[in-house]
Amino acid sequence: MTKHLIYFSASAATSGKALSDGNLMHAGRMDIAIHSFIQGVFLSHGFRKDITFHFIFYGMPDPPKHIQITVTDELDVSKKDVGNLIKKILYKYKQGENTEVFPGCFIEKKSLLNVIQDLLDKDVEVFILDKKGKSIREVKIPKECAFLLGDHEGLPTKEMKRLKGVLTPVSVGPHMYFASQTVAVVNNELDYRGI
Repeated sequence: MTKHLIYFSASAATSGKALSDGNLMHAGRMDIAIHSFIQGVFLSHGFRKDITFHFIFYGMPDPPKHIQITVTDELDVSKKDVGNLIKKILYKYKQGENTEVFPGCFIEKKSLLNVIQDLLDKDVEVFILDKKGKSIREVKIPKECAFLLGDHEGLPTKEMKRLKGVLTPVSVGPHMYFASQTVAVVNNELDYRGI
């Protein structure tokens, strides 16, 4: 059983160098990506090892980048190191390859639509987070599932139109929440259902 969380950012930096000055705001709001990852995989005293977290970054200088992280016992990461982890993974990108940088951490050049298509090809049902979607509490969620969300700017209109035709739109509530809050609500719902 694998669950996937897919975080998309049109502005997040696609090179390690952009993260070198430590200013996450200048790196395309990388702070939002980091908070979303922390909510996605960290628990109070441990990690969610049944979740694969996908970052899809479309910012400069070399978009798109797809980073995939599944926490393993061999991956040594703490909350304060997440930015550093992303930076190191971006630095290790090799053109034309899907490179495993650390245990369970991969980077490649792949678009949002291709990442989604790969999951659909593996019979993973992909839900798209959308305020106008059906309540997550009322939707049937299979064991092999994925949830797609965007940063503070959301998903690009063109991709959103295409994806809404293929994916199931779900809402986590009546307000616009931070991306990281949305991730926490999704995880909580899956926990209650034993997924």
